[in-house]
Amino acid sequence: MSGSGYEHFEVEADVGVRAWGPDRREAFAQAALGVLALGVDPADVDERETREVRAQGATLEGLVVAWINECVYVHEIEGFAVHRVTVDLDGDDVIHGVLHGEAIDRARHRLGTVVKGATHHQLSVTSTEGRYEIRLIVDV
Repeated sequence: MSGSGYEHFEVEADVGVRAWGPDRREAFAQAALGVLALGVDPADVDERETREVRAQGATLEGLVVAWINECVYVHEIEGFAVHRVTVDLDGDDVIHGVLHGEAIDRARHRLGTVVKGATHHQLSVTSTEGRYEIRLIVDV
């Protein structure tokens, strides 16, 4: 398994995303990319623009949900497709990230699943030596 990435897993009526990275920043970036990839395949998106995203949470799990929901807002409401995500963490309760991509072009981007938002259901953030992993379920 590579140093960072994501995969989708099936859950009843929703979709699960498992994301990992060598540090918490990369795991958060991969979690956002994995969720946004449900809507538009990142391989089909050019990096023409950026969008800044900030979120805050009282707990690490709350931060994951707030972060994902802010990213989903940019995708669904602003119509922004994402190729890559970069993240800076400001302490344990604030995250700042940049979504690299472009406006959704219905002629070029095949639209997939509409994500309503992240849930706290079965959410986990774990770390072992040199690896962080986030598992979350998104409402679709």
